[in-house]
Amino acid sequence: SFTGSPVTLKILQNWVPRVSHHFDKEHYTYVGHQIVIQESIEHFGAVVWPGALALSQYLESNQEQFNLKDKKVLEIGAGTGLLSIVACILGAHVTATDLPEVLDNLSYNISRNTQNLNMHKPEVRKLVWGESLNEDFPVSTYHYDFILATDVVYHHAALDPLLATMVYFCKPGTVLLWANKFRFSTDYEFLEKVCNIFNTTILAEFPESNVKLLKATVRKN
Repeated sequence: SFTGSPVTLKILQNWVPRVSHHFDKEHYTYVGHQIVIQESIEHFGAVVWPGALALSQYLESNQEQFNLKDKKVLEIGAGTGLLSIVACILGAHVTATDLPEVLDNLSYNISRNTQNLNMHKPEVRKLVWGESLNEDFPVSTYHYDFILATDVVYHHAALDPLLATMVYFCKPGTVLLWANKFRFSTDYEFLEKVCNIFNTTILAEFPESNVKLLKATVRKN
């Protein structure tokens, strides 16, 4: 159910090594901007995972194919916000979403890295997969050009609500870009479900990191 053949890439060392006593801050460079990310060890969503690095790098390198300028972009499971910040630098109207307990750190990272840039002001919102989607993001008002998701699939119980959330936001004309480290059989089972629902292409593979980057769009009836 795939079309085309993926390119094989390597996640570049885009973070800047530094001598610092702040062990909780990571420095990255994308699209000519230094991005400082504060990680938090309390939550899964508060660490930068390889999928976010892979998709950030891919969007930076493929701006003609995926032009985010002035596009409406929703990131689900935004975590530390690195990818949303990169999308913002690339000119998108970004809405970064995650669970309530992650939002403080997410908001902090996004505001500190985008506040002095001449770009659309990003929005940070609560989104619990599969819950209150129609109330919080009514279809009549919210339509996104791109849905971004990185390392949202791992060994957790919310895979069905996650899939329902992807289906809810992926309307005709929307492109879902999903990068994930594939480790478990559940990851591949989820991939199979995505392929059964959407037109799915593997854009790139990062073999050293076990990351695959996929593009999915709604099937035309």
